[in-house]
Amino acid sequence: MKRTKIYIIVFFVVISLAIPYFHVNGMNSHDNMGKRLNQLIVSEPDLQGTIAGISIRSAASGEIIYDHQGDIRLRPASNMKLLTAAAALQVLGEKYRFKTEVLSDAPLKKQTLEGNLFLKGYGDPTLLKSDFDKMAVELKELGIKRIKGNVVGDDSHYDNERYSLDLPWSDETTYYGAQISALTAAPTNDYDSGSVMVKIKPGLKSGEKVEVVVTPETNYVKIINKAETVEADGKKEIKVEREHAKNTITIEGTIPVTTKAVTEWIGVWDPTKYATTLFKQSLAKNGIKVSGKIRTGTASNTARVLTSHQSMPLSELLIPFMKLSNNGHAEVLVKEMGKVVKGKGSWETGLEVLETEISKFGVNTKTMVIRDGSGVSHVDLIPANQITQLLFSVQKEKWFPAYVHSLPVAGAPEKTIGGTLRHRLKDPIVQGKVKAKTGTISTVSSISGYVTTKSGHSFIFSILLNNLVNEEKAKKIEDRLIQLIANTY
Repeated sequence: MKRTKIYIIVFFVVISLAIPYFHVNGMNSHDNMGKRLNQLIVSEPDLQGTIAGISIRSAASGEIIYDHQGDIRLRPASNMKLLTAAAALQVLGEKYRFKTEVLSDAPLKKQTLEGNLFLKGYGDPTLLKSDFDKMAVELKELGIKRIKGNVVGDDSHYDNERYSLDLPWSDETTYYGAQISALTAAPTNDYDSGSVMVKIKPGLKSGEKVEVVVTPETNYVKIINKAETVEADGKKEIKVEREHAKNTITIEGTIPVTTKAVTEWIGVWDPTKYATTLFKQSLAKNGIKVSGKIRTGTASNTARVLTSHQSMPLSELLIPFMKLSNNGHAEVLVKEMGKVVKGKGSWETGLEVLETEISKFGVNTKTMVIRDGSGVSHVDLIPANQITQLLFSVQKEKWFPAYVHSLPVAGAPEKTIGGTLRHRLKDPIVQGKVKAKTGTISTVSSISGYVTTKSGHSFIFSILLNNLVNEEKAKKIEDRLIQLIANTY
């Protein structure tokens, strides 16, 4: 009995001595990482004059293990989408789908619809020309061969504000600054809604005009081609611009005869009419004649649904949204949250819902300024510590697998996996072991997400760099910081 007591005493003495040892050893690892991070931040010339907010947490406990100005409000750029995606999954759910309806309150007589045909959008940012074709086929199968009235685009599901509050005027014609509407269309399955894709190919020989291909094929935009093909050793200088408040796209410059095609995405003016125009083209393609014109308006409450289309579920929509950093998707989700929760699809109501939802994850919204869902605003301000708090808390949610799956994966070459990180962090230590959202606007670069270290530890990090002179150089610094974290343990 006495021998047993001695063994017990010895056991507790050993444990009591070991606990401080392990604690100190762990702290030394943290301190070592902190010292190396501090040294990099101080010594890096491209960070001189910038503001860097960095927060690193344990993914298991949520404990902050490194903080460099982590409570300073900084512009997050597209890291704002981390908040938007979390709120949307919480409010709308993984299985949420956007619908589009074709309606009419006119009678059908002898294969003629005796009135208007309405195309009503409910926010779907993934509508393609092929979807309009499918709806037109379904109308034909109903026996409709002629529309006596107009084809009317109905975007009343959201308000009529097309641009978020702080969108720079210079972004108006870009695909990432495209107008937001409840009825819109995308050119490809990257789903850059509200835009067209313009591909510019060199002619067969020098002196010829370049060849221009617009996707989807449509007369909604007018192309003025002033660009020429030059000799193989000539300059590649192509400029693609859309005139303000119009859909006239001018292409100027030169492209060498041996050069690969140049591709640009251009935001259109009035996406509602754009989508309606594509739908009318689909009707004509399927032999349905329209007597009237393209109009905008609102379907009556008595209008009957003739056919409809549903988008992919939100869990799948998150892939192009987050991996390709789609601004339009972010703003649509904000408006949709406002519509679902408060009955009005606007930025004002949607952002109120967003702030309410993210506060449930322990995020202190009083420390933030949130003006949009995409982060394109230069007025958005978020502390790095609040981003890591969000990323820690959402791990317990049932929708977290879909959330983390939507993040770009370091060094993964496939566009739908690596996303905006497919050309970064290819070192074997970090390749495939970093899942994070990137962000870039003028003078700002950011990256926040999850990293698995070489010993298998998981950390959450947020790096917000503001007041930059060169965003591309900043991304290389971000990569070095992340590699340093991954190498620490």
